[in-house]
Amino acid sequence: MGRGLVQVYSGEGHGKSAAALGRAIQTASMGESVVIINFLKGNQTDEFLKRMEPEIKVFRFEKSEEEFAQLSEERKQEEIHNIRNGLNFAKKVLTTGECSLLILDEVLGLIDNGIISIEDLRVILDAKADDVGIILTGIKLNDEVCQFADEIFQIEAVNYKIYNM
Repeated sequence: MGRGLVQVYSGEGHGKSAAALGRAIQTASMGESVVIINFLKGNQTDEFLKRMEPEIKVFRFEKSEEEFAQLSEERKQEEIHNIRNGLNFAKKVLTTGECSLLILDEVLGLIDNGIISIEDLRVILDAKADDVGIILTGIKLNDEVCQFADEIFQIEAVNYKIYNM
């Protein structure tokens, strides 16, 4: 990954987070530090990814074990506060230059759910130093997010049938 690029991995297909994790491993293998902040996913992979510390640090600010979409409205409101803490942490990481690569996993889903605005995301991205790379992941991509990106990767599932001849 080029230093300082903003990359977006989006689409309906599976593999966006896995692709971002691959970039994280690649960056860490070059002796550089990576911070991953997960949003909206519940506690799916935290324990495994924690084994990659200190080279790859993984954070999740939500307290619930369930995915955000499965929560009651009351619990969603509680988690929105926690998510905002995670976003403030992301801005701090960028401001202090704490890592070479910051991955905001499923951050585009925060926009889709009305938790943050495009402007909120822009403020976070504006805090980055020139040599820090950022990867944003999520299902839906809109034109405003595209304007922040240096590279966009669309992940899609392709179904096909194999015919025996």
